[in-house]
Amino acid sequence: MPNPKRRHSNQRTRKRRTHQKVTPAAASICVTCGKERIPHRVCPHCGYYKGKPILSRKAAKA
Repeated sequence: MPNPKRRHSNQRTRKRRTHQKVTPAAASICVTCGKERIPHRVCPHCGYYKGKPILSRKAAKA
């Protein structure tokens, strides 16, 4: 296996890593309560998913 002959400079390493940043999590608006939530998940505020109740109000707050 070939190995690098010389050490890569910091600039070269950082140029390679510019695309490895963390992207912010996507957010959508809940149809029922209007608060932000993660897409394709039950709303943690009201317990609804696609306009249907999935969790009770007490379980949603916990």
